[in-house]
Amino acid sequence: MAQSNLEQIREIVGEAYRTESRRVLATLIRLLGDFDLAEESMHDAFAAAVEQWSREGVPEKLRAWLVSTARFKAIDIMRRRARFDASLSELAKKVETTTCDESSNDGVEDDRLRLIFTCCHPALSPSTQIALTLREVCGLSTEAIASAFLTTPSTIAQRIVRGKAKIRDAKIPYVIPSIDDLPDRLESVLAVVYLVFNEGYSASSGESLTRPDLSGEAIRLGRLLSQLLPDSEVLGLLALMLLHESRRLARTSQDGDLILLEDQDRSLWNRELIAEGRSLVELAFSSGEVGTHAIQAAISSVHSVALSPDETDWSQIVAYYDLLLQADRSPIVELNRAVAVAMRNGPLAGIELIEAIFARGDLLEYHLAHAAHADLSRRLGRSAAAQRSYRRALDLAQQMPERRFLEMRLRELS
Repeated sequence: MAQSNLEQIREIVGEAYRTESRRVLATLIRLLGDFDLAEESMHDAFAAAVEQWSREGVPEKLRAWLVSTARFKAIDIMRRRARFDASLSELAKKVETTTCDESSNDGVEDDRLRLIFTCCHPALSPSTQIALTLREVCGLSTEAIASAFLTTPSTIAQRIVRGKAKIRDAKIPYVIPSIDDLPDRLESVLAVVYLVFNEGYSASSGESLTRPDLSGEAIRLGRLLSQLLPDSEVLGLLALMLLHESRRLARTSQDGDLILLEDQDRSLWNRELIAEGRSLVELAFSSGEVGTHAIQAAISSVHSVALSPDETDWSQIVAYYDLLLQADRSPIVELNRAVAVAMRNGPLAGIELIEAIFARGDLLEYHLAHAAHADLSRRLGRSAAAQRSYRRALDLAQQMPERRFLEMRLRELS
């Protein structure tokens, strides 16, 4: 075999792995009912592809070939291990007689959706849901997940192992929930997807403000969910992520420093993502019933059409926050509304609302609340109060670009 042909086949297999491995794995998990066996047999199938495609040519339907080959690899693995576990012999027979149409794209996409709901089952802890989703649905390595959430690969690996064991031992079904169960289960899935996006859009700590790989994976999951479950909250979440993502290039300087919304070069905003996001907001609101994600997306939509900070319709934004508070009366929502009120009515109005939140004992350990109080105090010329709040925010901030921004503000006030 010519070396050049072998290299070409390896490139084809490598590309197939990048584009098809998560779909193949989702189908194999459904067929085999075992995460680890599915992954092992999938890797065996890709290894076999290099040899067989070099000899026999590249099949027309790559995904179907990979699923079929992996299935037979799994049967071989189970038969070898049946000497030590008799139950595997019966499972191998069951898998061998199971039929599936690997070429059906609808079936494959349903498998991916089943996998998302399985990884985000409420019986699993939120940290395990995130680790499993990133590993099994998105295909991120344990090292990449650990890096994103500032923990060790061994910790992430343990979460994944425990999650798989819980799914196996509790016999968590690999299914899309029924209509009756869907609202509760969907909320868990959307929460995990949004957590992943937020960690990518504004990392909780570290040297970099953003992790494009994580936000990109979250948007990919959002698109998949919106195609298969066009619920208003699914559309709202996808819209919210797209509208936030549209500002990515304008959020940091070339040196990686934070640029506030009011100071961003809006010509850098991605107008295609904005148009798509706004269209999804309209679609979500046309359903007649909206939730928190759709309302937050509507707020981002108002920001997206303002060509300058002065053109922002703050009254409309405050009205949306009033609506959001009816659905989610959380201190974070109150804080964001306070900032919007300050932009509409003046800094003093915002300060009074933030200090009322602090007086209740809420958000005292949240650096962005102190940063917002500091900024409004600065705008009023209350330098001493601004410095105190900036220092407190700096004590709490973990992300280096945010810390540099707060330090810069303190130097300006000094």
